[in-house]
Amino acid sequence: MEISFVAGFGPITRDADAARSFWGDGLGIALEAPAPGYLTSDDLEGVKAFALWPLAQAAQSTFGAPDWPGDVPTPQAWIEFDVASVGAVSEAVAELAAKGHRLLKGATEEPWGQTTARLLSPEGLLVGVTFTPWMHPGA
Repeated sequence: MEISFVAGFGPITRDADAARSFWGDGLGIALEAPAPGYLTSDDLEGVKAFALWPLAQAAQSTFGAPDWPGDVPTPQAWIEFDVASVGAVSEAVAELAAKGHRLLKGATEEPWGQTTARLLSPEGLLVGVTFTPWMHPGA
């Protein structure tokens, strides 16, 4: 098998209202309902990286320690949404916090040069709002 690209990714939702609020209102993804209860967007650009991220590394990057805190639901997957600049990450953090979303990590420059902020979706996805310089030619 030769995989060409990631065709789609999304959470399996349990609470439709919480999901729409987080993904649509919180992150600003324009969602359509082509079938009852099924929300989708075909307007986001594709995945630039697919990785199997060990939980200890995700914990280290998010909380500064290799153990995931017991009082925070353990994520089953991760997804990152890249924005146009480092400043846009900070703006997104402020916007998400103003909408009542609990951030696990504010905008921080990682040792590898990416700026990240992280939060959990209602479905338990570790969501990053990021600026990845090498993915923005000319940035």
